[in-house]
Order: sequence, then C-alpha cells, then structure tokens
Amino acid sequence: MASPLQGVFAPVVTPVDAGLAPDPERLGALCHALLADGCHGLVLFGTTSEANSFALDERMALLEAVVAAGVPADKLIVGTGLCAIPETTRLTRHAVDLGCAGTLVLPPFYYKGQSDAGLHAAYAEVIERVGAARLRLYLYHIPQVSGVGITFPLIQSLVAAYPEQVVGIKDSTGDADHHASLLAAFPGFGVFTGTETLLLANQRGGGVGTITAGANVNARAIRRLYDGSKSAEADALQAKVDAVRQALQGAPLVAGLKAVIAHQRGDHDWRRVRPPLVALDDGARDALLAALDAAGYQAP
Repeated sequence: MASPLQGVFAPVVTPVDAGLAPDPERLGALCHALLADGCHGLVLFGTTSEANSFALDERMALLEAVVAAGVPADKLIVGTGLCAIPETTRLTRHAVDLGCAGTLVLPPFYYKGQSDAGLHAAYAEVIERVGAARLRLYLYHIPQVSGVGITFPLIQSLVAAYPEQVVGIKDSTGDADHHASLLAAFPGFGVFTGTETLLLANQRGGGVGTITAGANVNARAIRRLYDGSKSAEADALQAKVDAVRQALQGAPLVAGLKAVIAHQRGDHDWRRVRPPLVALDDGARDALLAALDAAGYQAP
C-alpha cells in the first residue's frame, strides 16, 4: 500500500515548564505556527521531541491536548515506539483512536543485536494487539541513536505480512548511499528522509518527503525546496537549506533548536530541556544565531 502521507513534516520540539513538566499551551501554539509556515504535517514524540525523556502518560496527555487545541489529528504522526510491547501498543492505539494520520515506531531498542525474526515478532505483536484497520505504521530507522537497525529483509517481511498497515519508513541515518539503496529496493514504499539535506535526492528517487528537525525553525525554506524539486532552481534551493542545517549542527541539535525558537518568540522559557540534555548558555546561543545569520537564514 502506498504511503498516505507525503511532504515536509517537523518532529516538533517539546516545551517544558520551570518544573520540567510538559507545556501543552506552548506546544499547541508551536504546532499551529509550523503548519502555517508550510509543514504538511507534524510528528509528535520523535527524537527531536525528547520523546524518550517523557513518560507514557505524559505523551498521551500531550497528544490529547494538542488535538484539543485545534491541531488537526490528520496532520499528525505520533512516535509510539517504546521498549515494552504493552506501552507501544497503548500509545499506538491512543493515536489511532484520536484519528492521527500515522505512527512512527522505533524497534524495541534496549536489547541490542536481536534477529530480524525477533524484531518482526515485536512489530507484529503491536499491530495485532492494536487490531485497527486504519493503523498506518512507519518504521523508524535511526541506528546511530537506537542501536537497533531495520534491515531490508525485515522491511520485506513486515510489508508482506501487513501490507495495509506498514506503509513507510523514516530513514534517519543521513547516509546518502543507504538512502538511495532504500529507495531503489522499495519503489512505491513511503520513504521519508530524516534530514532536509537529502530531500532533493529523496524526491528524485521516488521518496515521499522529509521528517526533519530543521523544519522546527526553517519550514518555509524546506517547503520551498519540496515544492520546487522539479524546477531549474532546485539545486540552489537545496544548497540554501544545506547551509542552514550545517549551521544548526554547530550546536547540540535539540538545545539549539529550542534556543532559536526562544530567541524568535521572545520567550526565554523555550530554552529548557529535560535532563540529561543541557540548555545552551548565552555564549553558545549567540554563536549559533551568528552562524545562522552567516548562512543566510531567514526566520519565519
């Protein structure tokens, strides 16, 4: 089954208050702003969202709050992959019941070196327990963080077993050769790149778009690249996007994105992160903002 989703998606950073509790009001406001800036949709509880620093109940309550704030559920992909099958099942079912467009599911990531058969069984157990025909599941391949990769044979076995549910993958390796091989091996599969630096290659190779941290602060330029991927200026648009992403990577990414958002919104509280992450100090923030200016970054 072809991916029902395509375009530019921001894995939204998660604001926290002074007590480090999730801040649903700030999150809802940012979600609306990102959609207005050109995102086709949003991902809640991805790596950039500090997802694994938040408890299951916190994630469920935040998802409900975002939908209650008027963010369309059909614009949302929800990161639901946890180590325990019952928790992954519960959060996945919650997203489906709220009408969310898809789920982005990490493999169980605590036990390393597991076989494809074991990982297939874990995904299958979640799909069967959720038991929803409208479930649309995107695999999440980020082995440099999770320590657990998703192989081509595993993709093949899951698609063969659940062709209506397993509809795509987010490839966050950042490896151009791997991404090209993935696109070639699975034509018609919903392949998202996890970085805007590979967006043009993704489009030219038959992919469906990007789920990228950079969209939190540079959505308009990334959307312009997506829309102009067949235009004569496509390579120039890609170069502009690349320059901004390179500047962002000069600081720890999550803390850096939050520092930029805090600066743009005039809201110092946006700089907070949950431990073990550490907020940027003023010097690092100023250096990041200067690097963005030098890269030609235009704030939304």
